[in-house]
Amino acid sequence: MTVEMASRSLDVDLLARELGNWRTSSRSGPAYHGLADAIRLLIIDGRLPVGARLPSERALAEALHVSRTTVTAAFTQLRDDGYLNARRGARSTTALPVSPATAPHSSPPTVSLAAAALSAPAAAVMTAFTEAAADVTPYLQGMGHELVGTVALRQAIAERYCERGLPTEPDEIMVTTCALHAIGLILTTYIQPGDRVLVEQPTYHGALSAITTAGARPVPVSMTEDGWDLDAVEAAVHQLSPNLAYLIPDNHNPTGHTMPAAERKRLAHIITETRTRTIIDETITDIWLDQPAPPPLAADLTGRRDLVLTVGSMSKSFWGGLRIGWIRAERNTIATLAAMRPSVDMGTAILEQLTAARLLAQCDDLLPDRRETLRARRTFLRSLLARRLPDWQPGPGAGGMSLWVRLPAPMSTALSAAASRIGLELPAGPRFGVDGTLERFVRVPYALPEDQLTEAVGLLARAWQSVSGSTAPEPSAVVV
Repeated sequence: MTVEMASRSLDVDLLARELGNWRTSSRSGPAYHGLADAIRLLIIDGRLPVGARLPSERALAEALHVSRTTVTAAFTQLRDDGYLNARRGARSTTALPVSPATAPHSSPPTVSLAAAALSAPAAAVMTAFTEAAADVTPYLQGMGHELVGTVALRQAIAERYCERGLPTEPDEIMVTTCALHAIGLILTTYIQPGDRVLVEQPTYHGALSAITTAGARPVPVSMTEDGWDLDAVEAAVHQLSPNLAYLIPDNHNPTGHTMPAAERKRLAHIITETRTRTIIDETITDIWLDQPAPPPLAADLTGRRDLVLTVGSMSKSFWGGLRIGWIRAERNTIATLAAMRPSVDMGTAILEQLTAARLLAQCDDLLPDRRETLRARRTFLRSLLARRLPDWQPGPGAGGMSLWVRLPAPMSTALSAAASRIGLELPAGPRFGVDGTLERFVRVPYALPEDQLTEAVGLLARAWQSVSGSTAPEPSAVVV
């Protein structure tokens, strides 16, 4: 939801749209439970800002076509759980509990499908940290502030781009504290409140949050079952003149699609022709499973190379706990970002940078095994879904760490709420889109070990049965 100020009243129609298909079947309990769960999920996901004033109970009841009693009961439950603040004579405002809380009458989460990430290659990471500790000695003579990053890491990142077909110098790299930090810094530098930012639909939910936090308005362009509709992208750019675009052409999150080489050339032409500054998110570029991604999109630009800022990260390739990202851009762009950065932070931790440089030198040794692990877990997840949820339709998932699954009915929000009540954390499909759409979809990562995937799908089947009323197939034992 695009809300410019946390203190403003939420538009009742926009709230109704964000809530999506919140209703659960009678088997899930009273209707107010479903409504309370849906509002709680919007607050937790950041799609409802903390401190925002909810519409009146009467107005929301009319918009949702339910009784005022249902809305009153839902608001009461949310207040009791710490998700709403109430003042006499004023509308309720959204809040977060003082201490972390689970949904009422729910079990503590036993497994999470909220994040799509592998655990670390422990031995390699520990060795890299140990060796980096010795490398840090020369930096101790200075202040330890590196606005653009250490030379060692910038050189390592630049070499990776050169290997992929995009000539790059170290001074065309800025090291950041993860990819989301990089996106936020770009938004801070180039975006004003009210500006439009073109995004894919669906897209990475963290980027959507960063865009709305910056006060900008995400403008969605829907993807097709096969990938990108560049005719629609071009039309949106011409008609809406967005101030910025954010795209994920490699192993797209959440669909797993990769943009073919010919389409990249056309997209590069659209960017150049329309002079649309564009963030290209390559966070998941290394996580190809079926075939490698083409060269970076920036390599297809024949002019106006300053328009593309490429973002990368160590999180998916190596370890989420290593908070290292980067921006690859023209020198003048890097200088502009560096001038803005002190208003955000003073640089990225030196030790982690030196560790990242050592891991990048081993990527050709480490990444093949991680891809193979993901291939095996993808196959395993597909088999689990086919047995326990045969009506669900997983997408191709050619790369990345998750399957984008079409549900038989638009009940993603209800499914997410039901899952949370039985101990499974699962973001609803609308979290990956704009204005409450994508209720027919859910993202299911396959990065977890097989025993956890088995437990997660079992809980998914139970949650789906509770909201749809369908009878899930019983798991069957395999006798060898």
